[in-house]
Amino acid sequence: QVQLVESGGGLVQAGGSLRLSCAVSGRTFSRYIMGWFRQAPGKEREFIARINWTSGSTYYADSKKGRFTISRDIPTNTVYLQMNNMSPADTAVYYCAARGVGEYEYWGQGTQVTVSS
Repeated sequence: QVQLVESGGGLVQAGGSLRLSCAVSGRTFSRYIMGWFRQAPGKEREFIARINWTSGSTYYADSKKGRFTISRDIPTNTVYLQMNNMSPADTAVYYCAARGVGEYEYWGQGTQVTVSS
């Protein structure tokens, strides 16, 4: 089992920045891919970015390149999502997830991000 706990959500004004954190614990997750997703009210869950825990290599959804940055800190077992120049369209619940070779199988509880105009 892998446990994921997100934090850092909250209310931010348009144009502002926010950094989300995901604390990772549990079984050996060094081989896992860590991802960030979001789900806005009435919309499907949307992929944002992923990072290979071991190599640090990253991949972003095309629409998220430039404003979002995923990173991880190995000593603290934390994955981050830095979000810049935010807009009300970024309002959503943000989730951290982990997978091995297949689908994302571990999910956090989510953290709410609200961007005011």
